Order: sequence, then structure tokens, then C-alpha cells
Amino acid sequence: MSFLLLSCCAPCSCAVIKKLADEKTDFSVLFYNPNIRPYEEYRKRCDENKRVCEKYSIKFIEIEYDNERWCKLTKGLENMPERQKRCSICFAMRLRRTFEYAKENGYDAVASVLGVSRYKDLKQVNEVALSEAERAGMPYIEIEGRKGGMQELRNHLIKELNLYNQDYCGCKPRGE
Repeated sequence: MSFLLLSCCAPCSCAVIKKLADEKTDFSVLFYNPNIRPYEEYRKRCDENKRVCEKYSIKFIEIEYDNERWCKLTKGLENMPERQKRCSICFAMRLRRTFEYAKENGYDAVASVLGVSRYKDLKQVNEVALSEAERAGMPYIEIEGRKGGMQELRNHLIKELNLYNQDYCGCKPRGE
């Protein structure tokens, strides 16, 4: 089975990518993050994610940057804290597009690392993902990127690979 892994950034995905690569899993990484602003920040995160994929010989796919559409979908929710409605809308937009891409390009399933960050709610991510999977008629593979030594591996790889480690989700810097 070949699946598409939606990645938000290199620090959140590096341990999962390494583990899956070490296990010889058949997957590709998709970078679809229209929520990241400004564009320079988007480029930095995309390039770092690509660098991690190159290190582990994993196919990296970047698709359109559609921040305008993301802004329209989340209008009026700009000041809402993380783990609320804005996040669910954001996850749904990104996962829906990932499922579309997966179906169009012959993948068997979708997974994501959207719930790896301590600032995100893994249950919220998985609920949205399972809803989008049902809508797409394609399986969603739940990824646990925090437990079982994954957080430690993640921290190690961030240092070892000297990864750019941002201090906000993408949609709005904390404290702004």
C-alpha cells in the first residue's frame, strides 16, 4: 500500500519520515500548507521539509500555495486560539485537498503529521481526517508522532539536522 503523508513542517515530520523510511514504507510526503504566512515563512518551511525528504530518499511533493482561499475560509476566526474551530476548518481544507491529490495520483491512503505538535489536538486532527476520509472514500492512517520515543527522536533530529524550528503554527504568530 502506498500512501501520502501530509506534512506541516520539517520539525513535526522528521521523526515520522525517518521511522517510515527505516521501515521501508511506501509513502510520499505532500506539502500543502496555505495557512502559513508570510510567504517567506512558507518557503523556509517548505525547503526544510524538502531537505528532510531528500536525506531519507523520500519523494517530496509541493502543491499550490492558496493562502487567499484559506483566509476566506477562516475569516472572522483570526483571533480564535489554537485547538478551536479555525484549526478544524484549516485541517479540513488541507486534508480534503490531500485526499483529492492522493486519488488523482494513485495513492491508496492518506496520513498526516498535523497532530504532532504539542500545540495541536491529535484527537481533533483525527476526527477531521476521518470525516474527510469518509467523504473521499479512501482510508486515513492515524499517525502517532509523540509517544513511543517519537518525541525524543524528533528532538534529536531537529538538533542533528539543524532544522529551522519555527515558533508558531503558521496562521498567526503567537502573541501577535
